[in-house]
Amino acid sequence: MTQNFATIVLGGTGQVGGAAVTELLAIPECREVVMITRKPVAARSRVRSVVLDTGAPDFAERTAALAREVLRQGPASAVSCVGVGSGSRRWSEEELRQLELGVVGAFARGCHEAGIAHFCLLSAVGSTARSRFRYVRVMGMKEDTVRNIGFSRLAIFRPGILSATLTPRRGPVGWDILYLGRSAISISEFSVARSPLR
Repeated sequence: MTQNFATIVLGGTGQVGGAAVTELLAIPECREVVMITRKPVAARSRVRSVVLDTGAPDFAERTAALAREVLRQGPASAVSCVGVGSGSRRWSEEELRQLELGVVGAFARGCHEAGIAHFCLLSAVGSTARSRFRYVRVMGMKEDTVRNIGFSRLAIFRPGILSATLTPRRGPVGWDILYLGRSAISISEFSVARSPLR
C-alpha cells in the first residue's frame, strides 16, 4: 500500500500518546509519525522525534514551521495527547492552564497556521469551562481554545478513567478493557488512542 499521510503528535511519550504512536505505526498508509518532544527519544522506524521547547514564546511558530515541512511531503494531521492525568491534583490551576491552554493552544495554533486541517484532541470526561471542578474546568477551557482556532475537522476525545496496559489485550468486547467499579468504567489507553485514527 502507498504510504500517504503523516501525523504530528504532541504528548507522544505519555500513556495515551505512546499508544497513539503504536496505533499509527500499525496503519500501513502512515508514512511517518513526527513526535514533538522535550528531549530526544529512542529511534524507531517511521518515527521522527523533534525536540522543541514547548514553553518557549515562539513554540507556535516553530510548530508551524515543522508542520509546513511535513505537509510538503503530503497530507498530514495532528494529535495532542498532552495531559497530566491522576497527577493533576498536585498541579495548581495556573500550572494546568499553562500546560493545557498554553502549550496545547500554541501547538494547535501552529498546526492550523501551517495548513493542518484535521486535529485530534485528548480531553477528559465531563469537560466544561463552567465546571466548579478545577480539572474538568481547565479541560473545558482547552477544548474551547482549540475549537475557536477553526480547524476544518476537529475530533475531541473525552475518556473516563484510563487503565494502563503494557500491551493491548483482546477481551470479550474486543480491544477495550473495561473494569466496572462503583460508578466508573476504566478503558485502556489503546482504545482511546485508536479512536481518532478510525
